[in-house]
Amino acid sequence: MLPMFFWAFVIGGIICVIGQLLFDVAKLTPGHTLSTLVVAGAILDGFGWYEPLIDFAGAGATIPITSFGNSLVHGAMQEAEQHGIIGVLTGMFEVTSSGISSAIVFGFLGALLFKPKG
Repeated sequence: MLPMFFWAFVIGGIICVIGQLLFDVAKLTPGHTLSTLVVAGAILDGFGWYEPLIDFAGAGATIPITSFGNSLVHGAMQEAEQHGIIGVLTGMFEVTSSGISSAIVFGFLGALLFKPKG
């Protein structure tokens, strides 16, 4: 069990280091960094490389934002096999709807509880 925790920590840490390097070295904004990591996860899933990473690292690969890109592509490809081109559109949202809904609800609650800036 200890090796599983170790590799989750290492892989999750590497993904976070890549994100931090995009901030510090490439001088990307948070929005650009977020988008880059989501697209990277989508591309890795498109090549079939993200699922083995999840099998190897567990939460180290499913918790970072790259997993969102993986979920979008994975859901779209799954539904496209069953329902054709319309499945591409519905599959992305079917798989990620709980995460999107949670972000909206908790963002709203955070805005109610704290004084938003901007």
